[in-house]
Parts: sequence; structure tokens; C-alpha cells
Amino acid sequence: MKFTAAVGAALVITITILVVIANFTHEVTAQNKVRVAFFPNINHIVPIVGMENGIFSKNLEGTEIETRLFDSGPQVIESMFANSVDIAYVGPGPAINGFLQSKNNEIQIISGAASNGVSFVVNPESQIKTAEDLDGKRIAAPLIGNTQDISLRNYLYENGLKPADKGGSVYVFNLENPEIYTLFAKGDIDGAWVPEPWATRLVLELGGVRLFNEEDLWPQKQFASVVLVARNDYIKNHPEIVSKWLDAHTYTVNWINQNPDQSKVIFNQFLKNTLGKSLKDEIINEAFSHIQITTDPSVDSIYIFAERANSVGYLGRHGYNLDGIFHDTNLVKALLENET
Repeated sequence: MKFTAAVGAALVITITILVVIANFTHEVTAQNKVRVAFFPNINHIVPIVGMENGIFSKNLEGTEIETRLFDSGPQVIESMFANSVDIAYVGPGPAINGFLQSKNNEIQIISGAASNGVSFVVNPESQIKTAEDLDGKRIAAPLIGNTQDISLRNYLYENGLKPADKGGSVYVFNLENPEIYTLFAKGDIDGAWVPEPWATRLVLELGGVRLFNEEDLWPQKQFASVVLVARNDYIKNHPEIVSKWLDAHTYTVNWINQNPDQSKVIFNQFLKNTLGKSLKDEIINEAFSHIQITTDPSVDSIYIFAERANSVGYLGRHGYNLDGIFHDTNLVKALLENET
């Protein structure tokens, strides 16, 4: 009986030690890991070049970087809500929605990544030359709540038109970019409001007509198309990782602007290695020419996007408040100083 009690006590001690070790291992792993989301699009070239060039891994030595590819911003935000993504590169629309819909405005913008790089491309047989010609037409944009979707619907309203789902005469199809490409090729849609390189692919591969670049509709012809966001709890718990990521992010932006040709080669090789297919140089060159790589989040455009999202009914019935959507990076430095 004494032997049994001793064994039992030993087992309790052993199990306790194992639990402590397991918890410690989990804590260490969590402290040294960051899960990053981005798209295989050229306007997301910053995380792609930064990862492929080893800029992020070098600056975050000792930290495991787990990358996750998505095709739409709303999917990314859902993953952040589910606590499976820590930081992400997304469009302003999903960033705004993530901030407003998350508990205590959990998701915040910490930097810009790209401006512009979105176009409205039409099928030449559609006879679309002006906004008036959109009456009765079939137009596609990425998923509902996506930045391009907001821009398209706002453009319709500004020109006295409405989507069919709102009682209007323009049929808006919300699809992933590859699906938009397929439908455009078949002639099943008359136009598409899409980011690069998809806009250029519709033009150069399928004979589409670039009716206009979206920046033509903006003040100073500039708007944020990709921003870097993070979960606020991750920033608070891992300020050193976030600070190092921001440093590497800024370095990568500058490197791309100083080495555009090499950056395009890296991006195309990434497509081949990841998706099994690269793009022609003329497509990469044309698509890249429509994008500005920058850390500037174009603050004014974020507020305009929010106004537009609200006007098309995406931000609820009770108004919205964007106070705090831009995380003060000085707070990251303050958190680091408190740790030392």
C-alpha cells in the first residue's frame, strides 16, 4: 500500500513536471513565432521580396515566421479574428472592417505597403465607354467588403446607378480574382474592378480595355491599396517582434524602390515556386508601373474608404468611429523600453 502511494506521488510529481515543461515550451514557442498573411499579388510585393530575400528572417533571427497566402482581405480578417494570423497585408476595406468589428478595435494599421495599382477593365465587346454604359451590364470585383468591391459600388452610386442586389440595374459579381479572370475570358462578364497584376493580365492576355486607373478618381491621384495590420494583443505581447518586423518592412520598401528590376524577378520566381506558373515580363513590368511601394498608409484615403464603405451599407446602421485605427508605433518602442 505504501509502495502504491509512493508510486502515485511520483506519478503526480512527474505529470506536474511534464505539464510545466509543456507550458514552458508552448510559451517559448509563442514568444518566438509570428504568423503573417499576404496575397500572391504584385501589390503585395513587400512581404514577398522581404521573405524571399531573407530580409525578415535575418532581422527576426530566432523567430519562427509562418507565412499564409490568401486571395481576399475578408478571409484574412476572419483568420485574425480566429487568432490564426498575427500580422497581415490587406486592403483598406478589410482593415477598416477588422478594426470596427473586432472586440475593442483589436486590429490596427501599423504601416502602409502600397498605393494605387487598381483598374477598371472592360471587355471591348461590351461597348462600355462611360459610366452610363454600365446600365444592365455584368461587372465583377473581389469578395464583398474587399477594397475593390467598395470602390466599384461607390462609383456606381456616384454615377446614379445601383447594384442589382440593391434594386438597381448593374449586376455585380463578387468573386476571387482567378474566377474573375476565367469569366472574363469566357465573355460572361462585361468588366472587372481588380488589382494588379490581374488588371494587366485582363488587358494583355485577354484583350481587355483599361477604361481607367482607380487613382484617376482620387485627390492627388493616390490612395492606399495595401496596408500592414496587426492584432493589438500581439503588439502588446510581442513588441520586439513587431518592432523588428516594421524595421525589416521599411528596409524592404526602400530596397524594392532602389532595385525595381530585381524585385520584379524575385516576385515572378515566387509565383513560379509557389503557384507553379510565372508571368510574362511585359505583364510584370506593366503591372508594377501602376503601383507605388511605400510605408505611407495614405491616412486621408483610409477615412475616405470608410465613408464609402458606410455609404454602401457595409459599416452598419449606427455609424462608425475610426479613432485609434492607426496604431501609434511609438507605443511599441515604449513597451520595449519597459521590458528592458
